[in-house]
Amino acid sequence: MPSRRHAIADDLRHQISSGHFKPGERLPSEAQLATRYTVSTSTLRSALALLQSEGLVEKIHGNGNFVCRPLHKITYTGGAAALGPWTAFSAHLQMTARTTNVEAPSHLTTLLNVPPRSLLTEILFIAHEGKTPHSLAHIYVPHGLAPATPHLPGQIAVLPACHRLLLAEVQERVSARLPTEEEATTLRISPSLAVLALTRVTTDATGRVIEAALLVLPGDRADALFTTRMTEDGNSKK
Repeated sequence: MPSRRHAIADDLRHQISSGHFKPGERLPSEAQLATRYTVSTSTLRSALALLQSEGLVEKIHGNGNFVCRPLHKITYTGGAAALGPWTAFSAHLQMTARTTNVEAPSHLTTLLNVPPRSLLTEILFIAHEGKTPHSLAHIYVPHGLAPATPHLPGQIAVLPACHRLLLAEVQERVSARLPTEEEATTLRISPSLAVLALTRVTTDATGRVIEAALLVLPGDRADALFTTRMTEDGNSKK
């Protein structure tokens, strides 16, 4: 026999799928739902948390719980040909960018191979679909290489064209993990929803690291695709 929270989640899920509650519509208040289902507020919130982790319901603090609108799923293709997670998807995503200068913390000194306390330019990109945050990226560039005006993630051209021609290697690492509290708040997702975390390090022909990008893509709306092409001699070519 399902627990009360699972039974409530099942009923609300059915009402959403049947159209009783429509995308973008606010659900009754938690107090009203708790009364309707004759359960405590904590049990009701636990049921809502299940729907939030599935991407069906979004809780906006101070406004209530809303039925999520279906979000487009994006595919991160990786590699030097796509130096941004939204290269092929900008038609339905809106971007905001914020640039600040920061002293390199220890994990970034290792990634960028710079001395401690080196000055970096941080470019924070947040992609939105409508009013809903979709994904985010922190781009870190040695201060002297940063552009005066940040480009959108699909056009991340942090260097002048002459330098971009000298790019030698793009190394990427992908992992699945739970979001940090800050990431969950920024993306308005459940802390229990796994994200794809991509760390991308770009190196030029001299071996200098010119960019470190930390990308966070919620697992319910993103895939990662990496393609290896074979050469005529049978060797792989990334």
